[in-house]
Amino acid sequence: MTSYVSSSNGAAEENKNPQQPAAINEDHTLQSGECDPAPLSLSRVPIAVWWCRVSEIVMASSGNSTNDGADQVLTEERGYTRLLTLNRPRQLNALSFPMIMQLLNNLIAYEKDPEVKLLILKGRGRAFCAGGDVAAISRSVTEGHWTLGAQIFWNEFILNYIIATYSKPQVSILNGIVMGGGAGLSIHGRFRVATEKTVFAMPETSLGLFPDIGASYFLSRLPGFFGEYVGLTGARLDGAEMLACGLATHFVPSMKLPLLEETLAKVETSDHFAICAIIDQFSRHMPRKEGSAFNGLDVINKCFSKETVEEILSALELETVNTADEWTVVAIRSLKKASPISLKITLRAIREGRVQGVGQCLMKDYRLCCHILRKEASNDFFEGCRAILVDKDRNPKWDPCSLDLVDGKVVDRYFSQVDDACWEDLKLPVRHASKL
Repeated sequence: MTSYVSSSNGAAEENKNPQQPAAINEDHTLQSGECDPAPLSLSRVPIAVWWCRVSEIVMASSGNSTNDGADQVLTEERGYTRLLTLNRPRQLNALSFPMIMQLLNNLIAYEKDPEVKLLILKGRGRAFCAGGDVAAISRSVTEGHWTLGAQIFWNEFILNYIIATYSKPQVSILNGIVMGGGAGLSIHGRFRVATEKTVFAMPETSLGLFPDIGASYFLSRLPGFFGEYVGLTGARLDGAEMLACGLATHFVPSMKLPLLEETLAKVETSDHFAICAIIDQFSRHMPRKEGSAFNGLDVINKCFSKETVEEILSALELETVNTADEWTVVAIRSLKKASPISLKITLRAIREGRVQGVGQCLMKDYRLCCHILRKEASNDFFEGCRAILVDKDRNPKWDPCSLDLVDGKVVDRYFSQVDDACWEDLKLPVRHASKL
């Protein structure tokens, strides 16, 4: 069995040890240096509460937005560089369907344009992108038909695939919240620049969903079993942790971002090494905080390498007898609050992702999403939306309500084709350097 890690030119390379995948894009060297971290005000609250607050911000503003259509993504030409700015700051740049379609159109056009050498993607306000607009997806299914939600996922996953196989370098400036769909826009790209304001999370299991957007591709390629930890618990990572595990390629203090953008705007090449050299000039080494979960990677590997979610949870609980590390307590709490069937789906998806290409992971995600939207075996996604986004009681009633009640055959069905005459698997465009 082989797995794949991203090489310096963005293509896939074989890794003969799928149990210990290398960090993404580990070929970058960063200049040493330090800067004082300034975490977001939400970074100290419990994960579930933090995710609820972020979701409430998105939900509260989604019905009042007037910047729908083209201006949800601002475009700017700077020589051979194109700057794309996600422009829904009141909704923390939650990814809407118009945004997906505009980004798709822009990326396709820019790839064909010889006058475009480099893309820079960033978000306006305090978030890069707080994820997909799951409230809109839930409403579209509730008020219409499940295929309306499926159409959103279809186009989003096509966008993710184009980013993952793009022939020109993309620099994503992650100066704020990055969750779910925001990871799909950035982590699949060549360069990911974190700052002291970055907060990354994949909190989908707390919503009755799973880390989609091809996350099983990059989570499974983090060091050891750190990807299982991040995907199952929804743990928040700061910029230093993103850099350490490979989710970010560089750490640049936020005060240096304007100068970085100005310098990148002067490039006249798509050469990845030239772009990397420019970002390296602004990069700093950022030490991880003392309580970082990444410092306990040996414990994470010991616990999250187990075959089942139940065994992972038991191993963590046993670990708390010998250690007082906060991250283990938080991880246990998060696992116990998450949707049991979402946890089972997530673990299997990440494990399968170790030996799948990014295209295969996205096709798998589309199947999973369609089964979830059809409510075939569980209503957890819609119950999670109700508890977090609508009623905001933060007390979802999961069904099944515990890990031991999740039927393995039901989980198997989520990974199979949808039994609908009009349904088809995700059709990915033919690309020049496929990771499929």
